[in-house]
Amino acid sequence: MDLSLENKKIELIQWLSTLDDTSLIDKLMRLREKEKNDWWNEISAKEKESIEKGIQEADNGKLTSHSNVKGIYEKWL
Repeated sequence: MDLSLENKKIELIQWLSTLDDTSLIDKLMRLREKEKNDWWNEISAKEKESIEKGIQEADNGKLTSHSNVKGIYEKWL
């Protein structure tokens, strides 16, 4: 892991250990809970259906190579 990331984590831990503001701590806890939510539960049934269809097509070998797609759309890129 990146050393600067480790340093940021340590700095946050030290800061949190000195916090006395319960409202800020509660906000941080809510943020933590929100981050635990699975995005799958947040998307619509139609989006789930589309993703599942794509996975099924990929499993069945119905794929188009990146180079083929790039060739088709390169005039817009």
